Amino acid sequence: MTTLPSVSTPAPATEYSPYIDFDRAAWSRLSESTPLPLTEADVRRLRGLGDPIELSEVDTIYRPLSRLLSLYVTATSTLHRASSTFLGEAQPKTPYVIGVAGSVAVGKSTTSRILREMMARWPETPHVELVTTDGFLFPNAVLEDRGLMKRKGFPETYNRRALLNFVRRVKAGEPEVTAPVYSHTTYDIVPGEQTVVHQPDVLIIEGLNVMQPSRPGTTADSYTSVSDYFDFSIYVDARTRDIRKWYVERFMTLRETAFTNPDNYFHQYASLDDDSAIETALSIWESINAPNLVQNIAPTKGRATLQLTKGEAHSIQRVRLRKL
Repeated sequence: MTTLPSVSTPAPATEYSPYIDFDRAAWSRLSESTPLPLTEADVRRLRGLGDPIELSEVDTIYRPLSRLLSLYVTATSTLHRASSTFLGEAQPKTPYVIGVAGSVAVGKSTTSRILREMMARWPETPHVELVTTDGFLFPNAVLEDRGLMKRKGFPETYNRRALLNFVRRVKAGEPEVTAPVYSHTTYDIVPGEQTVVHQPDVLIIEGLNVMQPSRPGTTADSYTSVSDYFDFSIYVDARTRDIRKWYVERFMTLRETAFTNPDNYFHQYASLDDDSAIETALSIWESINAPNLVQNIAPTKGRATLQLTKGEAHSIQRVRLRKL
């Protein structure tokens, strides 16, 4: 049985919290007996635009997290086998599903890629796949027809039925399940292209609204949410003012890189001067990303199994793990 280091006694106002709180130092001590499977080159390859993660951050935060997750996977597999034996059923292999949520520009994509690489190097979980919910956005033509282009990323802009069907089939242990592909260059679904998921040990699903609860309606699917299929969920958090700053910085970088491609949907912004680019980025943030964060994304934080809270330099300062 793994023994966790002691943490400070919580204040009376929080003693009934469903979470165990770790500061950065307490969490990092969990990594002392855990090997670090990534290199500097791996981290450079995996870090996202505007997320300056370093090997030291992987060592401090993601090394113990990947080990914790491998223990959860092993325990769940043991329970699954025991349950199947008791019920007298030959159940197919069931992938362990992890959801990763958080705002635009908070760094959830980097978190997901780092975890995929690290978990795939544990002997218990050699086959780890990552799918983003971007592929389940409705095509731009549909969004235009419904007047939703300026709300892209809000819950109603996703093909929720297709996403639910995808997760159900993966969770059921089907040997091969496909998902649509999204292009950040064209800002649209790529016709005819698919991502194929081949019965992984672990599936990581990353997206803005993956922890949204179900909303009662007139069909059976209305009472089911994607998060109902998660075995573990992570919310990447930060102060709104920091996320806004990171979003603007990322926009400025893209203006000089990806936006210069004539085929890029946002090519029109490549010629903006600095002041106009900052104004445009802030306008997009305030009209789309901030309302989505406040109305839909941030309220799901309390549903997460684990919360990772970043400081202004993108480093994780606090880890909150839901008690078993």
